[in-house]
Amino acid sequence: MDFVNGLLANLEPEVEDAEEETFMLYSQPIPSMNLGFVDSRAASVDVSVADRDYTIHQSPTVLSSSRAGGTTGAVLWKIAPSFASWLSSPSNPILANTIHSNASILELGCGISPLSALALGPRVARYVLTDQSYVQRLVQRNLDENFSSAFSSGTSTPTSGRGKKKRGGHGHGHGAAQPNIRFTTLDWETDEVTPSLTGSDEARSFDAVVACDCVYNYALVDPFVQACADACRLRLSDDEAFANDEERRPCVCVIGQQLRSDEVFESWLKAFSTSFHVWRASDSVLPAELRPSAGFVVHVGILRDEIKKGD
Repeated sequence: MDFVNGLLANLEPEVEDAEEETFMLYSQPIPSMNLGFVDSRAASVDVSVADRDYTIHQSPTVLSSSRAGGTTGAVLWKIAPSFASWLSSPSNPILANTIHSNASILELGCGISPLSALALGPRVARYVLTDQSYVQRLVQRNLDENFSSAFSSGTSTPTSGRGKKKRGGHGHGHGAAQPNIRFTTLDWETDEVTPSLTGSDEARSFDAVVACDCVYNYALVDPFVQACADACRLRLSDDEAFANDEERRPCVCVIGQQLRSDEVFESWLKAFSTSFHVWRASDSVLPAELRPSAGFVVHVGILRDEIKKGD
């Protein structure tokens, strides 16, 4: 289990007690950020991720609507740019052995933001964004209009120069401009997680499942955790993924979130811990803006069944 041991070196001790973890995180001063939107009234917002400039279109109208099934994915959340920058950083030790040219990444609950996909896209084989259908038009527009900035020369080494977004070079629909990034609808409560989510005959499972600020009420906890578990479980039955490897590499689940309600957080952590071994990312491997002292936290999970199989 060299892969897992290497991962653990950059994580806090395993979370054994959800109540204790919750108390530790919420007993320290947490900055007041309201709900955590970047700007819930703007039709678009400009952000930078890993020294790349992006314009993200959003829908304040949908956010304020009474749409059944939720509306919070219609706008950009503050954690999204920082989480995307951290995920894609070549110096990120947690994903150092997960992000590679043959990797398949699944994002749950992306909303209208493809920032993590744009940041990681140039470094992986495929990145699949998922959410409910109401965000599809805007997330595809944001992919198309920001593609040139993400994939311009020097993307894999962001510090070498700032990528500027080019106007007018838009793609056309699903994957036309960005063949390794695609959006597909996935409703945690009604849709089944299957190998077809990869959108490729060459991959039947994912190397990592990521999610950013997806849990903000009790109703979402169980469906979200089940989706995480089902997606990571695809790796358990994908023997072909290890045909040429000496060691199995489990699917790693990385969850970033803003610290809001301690009760909702504890409910999520208890449910998540039922299926996953869970660790919190150490402050030393996180930028200041993603640490608990800034009001955010990142947890990493590996299926309990994976650890048993790998032993």
